[in-house]
Amino acid sequence: MTDTDRERLRDTFNQDAELYDRARPGYPPRMFDDLAELAGAGPGCRVLEIGCGTGKATVPLAERGCRVVGVELGAEMAAVARRKLPDTTVDVAAFEDWPLPPEPFDLVLAATSFHWIDPAVRIAKSADALRPGGTLATVSTHHVAGGTEDFFAEAQACYLRFDPTTPPGLRLTSAADIPYDSQEAPNRNVEQGNAALPGADRFEPPVFRRYERELTYRTADYLDLLCTFSGTLALDPPARAGLLDCIGTLIDTRYDGRVTKRYLTELRLAVRR
Repeated sequence: MTDTDRERLRDTFNQDAELYDRARPGYPPRMFDDLAELAGAGPGCRVLEIGCGTGKATVPLAERGCRVVGVELGAEMAAVARRKLPDTTVDVAAFEDWPLPPEPFDLVLAATSFHWIDPAVRIAKSADALRPGGTLATVSTHHVAGGTEDFFAEAQACYLRFDPTTPPGLRLTSAADIPYDSQEAPNRNVEQGNAALPGADRFEPPVFRRYERELTYRTADYLDLLCTFSGTLALDPPARAGLLDCIGTLIDTRYDGRVTKRYLTELRLAVRR
């Protein structure tokens, strides 16, 4: 992804913050249990959350007694987070430009947001934000094979018709075949013959936890979910309307107005040296 594409797509999430908050699923409760056990995310823990959005991860952390500071690019997204958490600081800024406070953090968390941050900045600045022995936790979400599998195969015809960026023959991958997100790991890129991303050598090798779950959506709810994805939001309005109509008709006529989607959530934790 180029810098221009990254900046253009990450701005799309702010278009309808209320819809994003309503339609996007939260994170598995077990993930927060693991954050507490492995990174001390409990009472008094000082947390910097990068790209906190509307507070999908912020609320559970605050409920566990963490002292969270959120940084969110979208003003509308930040407003929703502030409404839900009036006692939590949420600054509207790009993480790349946000001035780090003098007091370091115990935990830096980026839940489904780290890939939107400039690779030349994200690891090194996260290390700068942490105390020695603090943890960088990044969360990625994958849509994997499972649930109503026939629907997702058939829906590709809608994407091929209305989204020119859709690769032909695209199919969901099983969770077991999704590689671990070790792109930020120290020395990994060096071993592959590439330069390591700045700051990678300041962290211990990462540990991982994975969680799978299935969520069922009625037609309207699934279309709302699609309208929170950057790829859908980036389409021209006529193409977006055509895509949503095509997929909605497919769900209603062939799947009785209901489909199930399978998710893989991966938690990656690396301790600052």
